[in-house]
Amino acid sequence: MIPRYSRPQMAAVWSDQNKFQRWLDVEIAACQAWAELGRIPAEDADRIARHASFDLDKINEYMAITHHDVTAFLRSVSESLGDEGRFVHFGLTSSDVWDTATGLQLRDASVLLLKDVDALTSVLEKQAAKYRDTLCVGRTHGVHAEPTTFGLKLAVWVDEMRRNRLRLEAARDAVAVGAISGTVGTHASVPPELEEFVCQRLGLGLENASTQVIQRDRHAQFVTTLALIGASLEKFATEIRALQKTEVREAEEPFDEGQTGSSAMPHKRNPELCERVCGLARVLRGYAVTSMENVALWHERDISHSSTERIILPDACLVLDYALTLFTGVMERLTVFPEHMRENLDRSYGLVFSQRVLLALIETGMSRQDAYKIVQRNAMKSWNERIPFRQNLDADPEVTSRLPAAELDALFDYGYYLQNVGATFERLGL
Repeated sequence: MIPRYSRPQMAAVWSDQNKFQRWLDVEIAACQAWAELGRIPAEDADRIARHASFDLDKINEYMAITHHDVTAFLRSVSESLGDEGRFVHFGLTSSDVWDTATGLQLRDASVLLLKDVDALTSVLEKQAAKYRDTLCVGRTHGVHAEPTTFGLKLAVWVDEMRRNRLRLEAARDAVAVGAISGTVGTHASVPPELEEFVCQRLGLGLENASTQVIQRDRHAQFVTTLALIGASLEKFATEIRALQKTEVREAEEPFDEGQTGSSAMPHKRNPELCERVCGLARVLRGYAVTSMENVALWHERDISHSSTERIILPDACLVLDYALTLFTGVMERLTVFPEHMRENLDRSYGLVFSQRVLLALIETGMSRQDAYKIVQRNAMKSWNERIPFRQNLDADPEVTSRLPAAELDALFDYGYYLQNVGATFERLGL
């Protein structure tokens, strides 16, 4: 991932230094397990645990010769040890180390992503509560529908992010597993007891049945979960972008002093942060497709997944970590214009009250079909002639004969739409 979209903590998880350290953690745990089983001397396992190390430059040098990163890594590790070095990688195959270490990296990445999710959820909760009763127009198909509140819009996002947290926890648990089962998963060269010891020592779950590799449905679940969280971010960011349109201007992402929106037009204040979030969500969806294609490997294994995972696993974590943090900053410093929201509510001539008039006419005994025709006729006149809906109703004897002015007054009340908003907030504990 390019440095611009890489945050330091997540980048550290996926650095070569940390990757090879995790490989070494697996190798050391395996040696300790062999010692527990009495297959290698305890003092040799202890020396390996205390002295084993690697040199990144040497690994790269040896890889140019071996064209195999695990053998290059093992050669470097052996140079840090004496005779006891012969027990490193004893009975193991490359995927035992690679896949188990990847489980450690994905677990560590999940810790950071869960913190990111919590940070965004917390900001959304605060903003939802702040704007709980801030009226704005609800739009369906992009057209004015009925009044809602900006806080309720954000409360929906809160609930979605809480679901995303549950998904991410499940995906973490699915992928934070290890497998030390040998060349085709039969445990012919490494007993199941060793596998159990290593996974327990490293704090990983156990792949109950493997074929040398941990099954890639687990990784697909993880990456698709990240993509789904990205899709939520895109949904939220798209809404902010739409609300920032000049004709709407109900909310606006942060714009700092000295910032420029256009090289040509000094007046521009573009929603570029939200647009960036939307673009990165598309990248995550591409990774999700690749992760699903990695599930089908030939027979017990091939390495068609390996080349893609070197890209999609680190980058998916880095992209989502960055996007979550970016959008959290947007929502934390979001500028909201309640006065514009009210102006926009009034822009459709009071037509947002059409359902209330429809229901009131039905309650007088009129059929739904007849009531609908009357309300729609008056509504279309408002659209076409740009005059208030209430004015048309007052001039329609089919309405006034059933609904006196006082009753119509009561129908045209924005407060009506606030009376039950609190129920959603109670359900969410906000």
